[in-house]
This record gives sequence, structure tokens and C-alpha cells, in this order.
Amino acid sequence: MLIVDDHAGFRERARVMLESEGFDVVAVAESGARALELAAETEFDVVLLDVQLPDLNGFEVARRLRSNGHAPAIVLVSSRDASDYGDLIELCGARGFVPKAELSGEAVRALLR
Repeated sequence: MLIVDDHAGFRERARVMLESEGFDVVAVAESGARALELAAETEFDVVLLDVQLPDLNGFEVARRLRSNGHAPAIVLVSSRDASDYGDLIELCGARGFVPKAELSGEAVRALLR
């Protein structure tokens, strides 16, 4: 799993929680550009991807990740509600969306089924 978020505290909390719930977090990235660099070097099965990043938004990162030949399962996260994004979640090819306040291994697994 790759975790992409511009807030170091969230990256660390998500990593610790998801690892404790059985996920193997291989890498973390603080920006969309770094996520794309890491994905070019390593094939990730799952990408936990923040919608609001300082450079590229999560929807654009998801689109690029899905077009590079290896299509990881992408789970979008945000502190905002899914309804704020309309059809963008589905259109970018993500498996779904989890509000950051509701992030858990169970929530991610439910989207990966």
C-alpha cells in the first residue's frame, strides 16, 4: 500500500492504524508528484490517496495511476464529505471514498471487495 497525503501526522496515523489492521504499507508520499514517482518505481496493489494535495489533486493522480499500465486499487480520502466531489470520485476510477474521520482497515477492505 502507498499512502499519499500532505499532512505528516495523518500519514503516520493512517500507516500505524492500517498496519495494525493487517495492511502492508510499503511507502508514503506527501504530494501527487511524489506518488507518481513512487508508482513508476514500485507496483502498489492499493493506494490511499488524499483528494486535496498541494500540487495535483487526488482525482488527477488517480487518473494518471490508472493510465500507467498497472492499475492499483485507489481509495480516496478527504476531511470533506464525498458529496462535495459529486461524480469526480467515480469518474477518476477510484474504488471509492472514505472520510478521514472514518478511516479504518475495515472501511478500506469493504471498498476492495
